Amino acid sequence: MQSVLDLLHDTVTSPWVYLVIFLITAVDAVFPAVPGETVVVTAGVFAATGKPDLTAVIVLAAVGALAGDSLSYAIGRGGGANRLARLPAESRRRSGSEWARRAVDRRGGIILMTARYVPGGRTAVTLTMGAVRYPLRPFLLFDTLATGSWAVYCGLLGYFGGLAFERHPVTGVLVGVGLSVAITGLLEGIRQLRRHARRRAAGR
Repeated sequence: MQSVLDLLHDTVTSPWVYLVIFLITAVDAVFPAVPGETVVVTAGVFAATGKPDLTAVIVLAAVGALAGDSLSYAIGRGGGANRLARLPAESRRRSGSEWARRAVDRRGGIILMTARYVPGGRTAVTLTMGAVRYPLRPFLLFDTLATGSWAVYCGLLGYFGGLAFERHPVTGVLVGVGLSVAITGLLEGIRQLRRHARRRAAGR
């Protein structure tokens, strides 16, 4: 266990961690299976000990996420969201794409900010916004706000977890990641309940 902790500590406190944070959060915006939140929360936990620098972690996480979202938007403009629409009707990615298209039509930038906290949802939304030619300037404005708030949320979640479990950083990581997953699950559950309620109302 100690060797694992030492390896984790050496990795997260290395100067290379900043590049890793940028790359992981950028890729996570396009491929939701990549653990962007986990990396930022983990870095935040160790930032409570002084390394890495919390401000740098938050800034690079935000910039990486913005770069990834912009790439996803560009893919959508090139037809990526249309390809998603041709997926099987029962697939999760098809469902996410259709939800995002309806949401963008109704609320635009607000849904972009909300979807940033839902891994699959944010990718579907950015792809769809590109596909429907949502104006680039407001997209960048809303996405800057979204990625900035998301980076602060993940970084501080880890940081306060690190303060609470200063002598047990692995526990702090687990608690921080667990809270992040729980909050994401809660948001997704609320979205599913609202969708179910709308369907019932439509059926009546």
